[in-house]
Amino acid sequence: MALRPVQVNIKAVDAPAVGRFWAEALGWSAFSPGVTTYAGPAGGRVWPEPVGLGIDVVPVPHPKTPTKNRLHLDLATTSTAHQAELVARLRSLGATPADVGQGDVPWTVLADPEGNEFCVLEPREIYRDTGPIAAVVVDCVDPRAMARFWTGVTGWTLRELTPDQASLRSAEGVGPYLEFLRVPAPKTTPDRVHLDLLPYPAYDRTAEVDRLRALGATDLDLGQGDVPWTCLSDPEGHEFCVLATPPPLS
Repeated sequence: MALRPVQVNIKAVDAPAVGRFWAEALGWSAFSPGVTTYAGPAGGRVWPEPVGLGIDVVPVPHPKTPTKNRLHLDLATTSTAHQAELVARLRSLGATPADVGQGDVPWTVLADPEGNEFCVLEPREIYRDTGPIAAVVVDCVDPRAMARFWTGVTGWTLRELTPDQASLRSAEGVGPYLEFLRVPAPKTTPDRVHLDLLPYPAYDRTAEVDRLRALGATDLDLGQGDVPWTCLSDPEGHEFCVLATPPPLS
């Protein structure tokens, strides 16, 4: 049994604008099937994406606080020239430099137009085949425990484990990585960015949610009311949702 990560959910005051930013940033298209704005590969909307993750931007009334998100995206590049070109293009689209205490590093930290942090990585061989999103990165106190929980959630393969970092990838070796980086402080506030997951067709959603609770997930009340998805948090409090059915395509 397993759940597939299908999209990164980003909260924004101006969801259409932030959705367009991410679509243009990744060379994708933006779709508005309902109240949200979805960014996915160009060529017509397919959901869920056969490989990789989409980005679903959800409207909310309040802007992001100065607190750094506990989950962010790392973008892949193929050369130092590509990295510089991508950073310049992102700046022209409305991204701004972000200081999260990174110091002198070979990657560039930026924020989208509503302040959600992300990184443009220097070229790395490990990310040569991930597509434009190299990794979904989660700050956590205990990478080992997070890797154990999320391996159980997704069925993905553990690719790296050190005291400070753990990384997972789909068993097929396609799409972005899911990475956990050690930070000293625990999570204390709700995040603007989280993962949405979907059961594979052969699995029942209710049974999968019960399985996640047995793994250590807890129910989460975000004021969502009566909705067809289930909001949960992992053992360190990172929010995520288990979706019920594919959304409409138009």
